[in-house]
Amino acid sequence: MSIAANIVCPHCLTLNRMSSDRDSLSAKCGHCHKKLFEGHPFAVNERAFNKHIQSNDIPVVVDFWAAWCGPCKMIEPIFAALSGEMEPGWRFLRVDTEAERALSARFQIKSIPMLMTFTKGAVVGQRAGAMDKASLRAWLAAF
Repeated sequence: MSIAANIVCPHCLTLNRMSSDRDSLSAKCGHCHKKLFEGHPFAVNERAFNKHIQSNDIPVVVDFWAAWCGPCKMIEPIFAALSGEMEPGWRFLRVDTEAERALSARFQIKSIPMLMTFTKGAVVGQRAGAMDKASLRAWLAAF
């Protein structure tokens, strides 16, 4: 018996129902026909962020960052690599705190990089500062 999961398209934000008996990595959006998983984090604005955290049935991890932040630059390739390895079990998103100040204020982002995990719209974990790949993977495994 297959289990269906709701997955938000990172391109058009359409909610897609995906069956567990399908190849998730090759799944395409029913609306825009682009791949639902591409092996890299997606930069999102507030509208896309809200859609992903509220509607995805898979957990979402978000990297809140800024271009001037040294530790943010250090974690970026690690975050990207894990995205490629952990999809389709996770959705990886990036929020530029300079461009999306309302999101930064909403989540009281005081230190960056700030990683936050969400399940069904609720924050289930957060951690400030850069991590190596093994530490980040272990942290995500707890969720």
